[in-house]
Amino acid sequence: MASITNLRPAEGPEAQDDAYRAPPHNLEAEQALLGAILVNNEACDRVTAFLTPDHFFEPVHARIFDAAAGLIRIGKLASPVTLKSFFDNDATLKEIGGPAYLARLAAAATTIINAEEYGRVIYELAQRRRLIGIGTDIVNDAYEADVETTSTRLIEQAEQTLYSIAETGKYGQGFQPFTRAAGEAVDMASAAYQREGGLSGLATGLKDLDDKMGGLQPSDLVILAGRPAMGKTALATNIAFHVAKAYRAEHQTDGTTRVTNGAVVAFFSLEMSAEQLATRILAEQTEIPSEMIRRGKIQQHEFDRLAEMSAELQSLPLYIDATGGLTIAQVAARARRLKRQRGLGLVVVDYLQLLAGSSRKAAEGRVQEVTEITVGLKALAKELNVPIVALSQLSRQVENREDKRPQLSDLRESGSIEQDADVVMFVYREEYYLANREPRAGTPEYLTWQTDMARAHGKAEVIIGKQRHGPTGTVELQFEAKLTKFQNLVRADDYLPDQF
Repeated sequence: MASITNLRPAEGPEAQDDAYRAPPHNLEAEQALLGAILVNNEACDRVTAFLTPDHFFEPVHARIFDAAAGLIRIGKLASPVTLKSFFDNDATLKEIGGPAYLARLAAAATTIINAEEYGRVIYELAQRRRLIGIGTDIVNDAYEADVETTSTRLIEQAEQTLYSIAETGKYGQGFQPFTRAAGEAVDMASAAYQREGGLSGLATGLKDLDDKMGGLQPSDLVILAGRPAMGKTALATNIAFHVAKAYRAEHQTDGTTRVTNGAVVAFFSLEMSAEQLATRILAEQTEIPSEMIRRGKIQQHEFDRLAEMSAELQSLPLYIDATGGLTIAQVAARARRLKRQRGLGLVVVDYLQLLAGSSRKAAEGRVQEVTEITVGLKALAKELNVPIVALSQLSRQVENREDKRPQLSDLRESGSIEQDADVVMFVYREEYYLANREPRAGTPEYLTWQTDMARAHGKAEVIIGKQRHGPTGTVELQFEAKLTKFQNLVRADDYLPDQF
């Protein structure tokens, strides 16, 4: 087989040092693979799933592979004869024999049995070259970084680049044929059919909400918005706990883990401490009001119940990061790290307006900063292939309307929240507003108010204002304020006997 290593002749000791430190490559493997493809085009099918022209060390080999793969894709024969016209004017190929080099590649190939193995060798060496490039960039950036670029920012950039290499083939893979996408859609439908409840996404534990949404879908950015005291954090905590509690995984023979139900959850709490969130979950599960837990006003049997439930929750795959003032880049870096170390299936951010963007966007104004945050969250959801539930505040204009049910136009600070989100949900409790408008006792208005309060007591609405892959509408839930707990709404007809 012809070799092109003499294209770069070594001269003198310095050249020998450079050759010793040359990036890892294997020209013989590249030649062997190209020869196998030119002899039998089926060899190309064995490697195109993971190999691209960029993985070849020698540029002329990359061009030969690209031209051959292009002909094969459109159903034509790739051979030294058909490829000749592509390289008649290729200066680099002329240096090593011109189109006759293609014939020598094919003549030296004997079988396609090892084609995939050659491809794996080429791919592995290309990944090592990328790692060397990243290491070089880290060194250069650390030496030449400007004053505004902190070491933390450099670490985050390095983590992001390394993660993108580790996830090669999962994210950022460019175009893919529709047949593959259709196959993935059928697989998703099959999984939903086999899963209890028939959900294609993660179950929230709230049946009516799951029926409306089909669960929380991978790569979706879900905005959960509402005015203060509506129960946004309570609903997000309830969902996060249910998803983590349902987590089940199977260990595969190849050493990987396949999640069969639920997910590992990352909860970024920028407003509340980890202890406050844990107290809410304990109150929900033990049915002891969180206020009583915080003040220690509990009986011995209640304390025993708390201790027992706390022990049960020790293995819960729910990870809380209560660091305040995080930037979107820090959230992304920490989520990537958790997925790499523990696996990750759901991210919750409480709440969006407390995140910070880059200093450059912050200088341009709050609207631009929020835009950067929402774009970053959506990109992270796609990158990690997990749903991200981000809580959001609403503007005060809600309070000026007679009907205080939120609308998409009430989303605060930036239209990008509505634009970038796949799902927008609003939490609304009429009981809260009615309680603040209590009229004087004994008046006719008071009787009407009592009737309205009885109707609205313990009820909450989740208004789905936007959903890219499903219907919009309103879901009614039960809400116990003392326990900060959302539950499925029990209706009177749920207890009626079947009619025959």
